[in-house]
Amino acid sequence: MIYPKIPLAQSIIQICLEKGITNIIISPGSRNAPLTIGFVSNPAFQCYSIADERCAAFFALGIAQQTKQPTALVCTSGSALLNYYPAFAESFYSQIPLIVISADRPQSKIDIGDGQTIRQENVYINHSLYNANLHEDVSVENDKKINEAIDTARAQKGPVHINAPFEEPLYETVSELTINPIINTYVKENQPETIGDLADMVAAWNKSTRKMVLVGVNEPDTINKETIERLANDESVVVLTETTSNLHHPSFINSIDTLITPFTATDFEDFQPEILVTFGGMIVSKRIKAFLRKYKPKQHWHIDTLRAYDTFGALPKHIKTNPNDFFQAFLPQTETIASDYFSRINKINDLRRVKAKEYLSKIPFSDFKVFEKVIASLPKNSQLQISNSSAIRYAQLIDIDSSINFFCNRGTSGIDGSTSTAIGAAVGNPKPAVFITGDISFLYDSNALWNSYIPKNFKIIIINNGGGGIFRILPGHQEQPVFNTFFETSHHLTAEHLAGMFKMNYIKADNETSLQSGLETLYNVNDVPAILEIFTPTIENDKILLQFFKELL
Repeated sequence: MIYPKIPLAQSIIQICLEKGITNIIISPGSRNAPLTIGFVSNPAFQCYSIADERCAAFFALGIAQQTKQPTALVCTSGSALLNYYPAFAESFYSQIPLIVISADRPQSKIDIGDGQTIRQENVYINHSLYNANLHEDVSVENDKKINEAIDTARAQKGPVHINAPFEEPLYETVSELTINPIINTYVKENQPETIGDLADMVAAWNKSTRKMVLVGVNEPDTINKETIERLANDESVVVLTETTSNLHHPSFINSIDTLITPFTATDFEDFQPEILVTFGGMIVSKRIKAFLRKYKPKQHWHIDTLRAYDTFGALPKHIKTNPNDFFQAFLPQTETIASDYFSRINKINDLRRVKAKEYLSKIPFSDFKVFEKVIASLPKNSQLQISNSSAIRYAQLIDIDSSINFFCNRGTSGIDGSTSTAIGAAVGNPKPAVFITGDISFLYDSNALWNSYIPKNFKIIIINNGGGGIFRILPGHQEQPVFNTFFETSHHLTAEHLAGMFKMNYIKADNETSLQSGLETLYNVNDVPAILEIFTPTIENDKILLQFFKELL
């Protein structure tokens, strides 16, 4: 076995090993050579080399998203670790564990004009759950910080930063360890609180005839069937699920915007819940957020072991446990109450679904039509990753098969690393993976394809409408050069040459016939990663979508 000669590097590597941190994404560099040598030389680690640090960090995020275990990132000094920041922030808000290990120059070399040197300590201070600023020499204090950083990432489900200064020479190795680091026993912090007296909540629930359950980003298969059935069969409860919730039941309303966009003021008043129960991560629908901020519930309960954001300005009661444990303790104590809350809303929703189906059947080839066809084509029991902006919003309007696991970077809702995350997720989970993205998001993260680890059966579907189509839907759109250049980012680029450069299969579609044949080819070729690029009309898409909401009445 080969080990780096520098003792501090040995300590970091051995503590990672003992604590089960085995997925290591390395961004090539020189200052991090001691860490690279140690991680790569030990077969217990699964190491990946990804040159673009921004892509590397989102790739790591995708692996951690699927494995639910901390993934480590290793980079050189200077601006390298700043390129990890977008994924670091996404990790913080999406509660996905990441460990950034940055190599640094010794403190004596900082701010004296030395090359590739910045102030690295605490560089992620606003979003890091723990900052381990190590000293150059091995010490008990250093070992303690490394242990605490790893334990914090795991317990608090988020990003931490370990900054390690190394002095040259950097490439020297030894055949035996020269250190024996302290390994702290992991004690899980922030354990779910014991569910105490629920009497007041039960009493409020039993009196309320209008109760709403709203579910945001949620991991698949985490809510047990008994809880789902209890909520689905309570006539005083309406359950609203976003596509990102991975929660399905025929009685649940899974297209929130389709339901509420046509509402009148009277409809909103009738829909106003007395009790709002939320769990899961960020909510996509701007309309439901606006509704609940204006028509506030009397009580808002948020169930999460770690956080409770006041998304609706309704001062949530934070129930610090997981949803299953809460509902298993809570629901048996509740009583049924006569109410027409669900039946009234469900009747409206049934009518909306009929209208939506009618509308989709008559619209021309467009973004909306493409999303309907693409989502219906997805293989059962697959993993769907989707980019932000228009893509996730169209997906919210279309039914998806319950066997498909759905993921999107909704922590910061950025377009910057969607492709890299999807590739990392496909590496972290053996399920067949499909990634749906808009053209701007794909082009923005095109270095994601500069990656030697893309599974052969990985599929990318690009909806190319020639720019940032979401800006045509937002208020203030005007057809003029300023809008087209500085908001929509109009372009005439395609993915064809990128696919060729990275040796991916490329398929093109620009009408329903070629789309159908393109999808068949995409799913039938599994010996090389593939891109299906679908070209839709730039001008008509926003009109078709906006007309959809008008025809739901």
